[in-house]
Amino acid sequence: MMNRYFVYILASQRNGTLYVGVTNNLTDRMTAHKGKLVPGFTRKYGVDKLMYFEEYASILEARARERSLKRWRRAWKIALTMARSDRRVGFLDRAALLASAPFRSYNESRTCRPGSRVSLRSPGTRGFP
Repeated sequence: MMNRYFVYILASQRNGTLYVGVTNNLTDRMTAHKGKLVPGFTRKYGVDKLMYFEEYASILEARARERSLKRWRRAWKIALTMARSDRRVGFLDRAALLASAPFRSYNESRTCRPGSRVSLRSPGTRGFP
């Protein structure tokens, strides 16, 4: 069985507080965020709506991507969640689908074309991410 690691972006509400995290079990992590079971940033600010996620086979890749996204400007994160509408989710409605979906790495599912307004380069590059 292949390991699955997820980098995800949560929001408190539309144009609200954002949170970027990484986990190996997205369903359990979302249950913890929704139930406010773990004290910290997400509990304090009510950040519990899953807006976006990416899937990786390696924890090293996932953590590197998480660190990269945490350095992005807020506008870039919002643009990423909106541009990739296939990755915007109503989590509770799609949890069963996610659990049963076959593994597919983020790089295999990438749909952005080079030169498009939203690319997935790190924020250290010139212009939009």
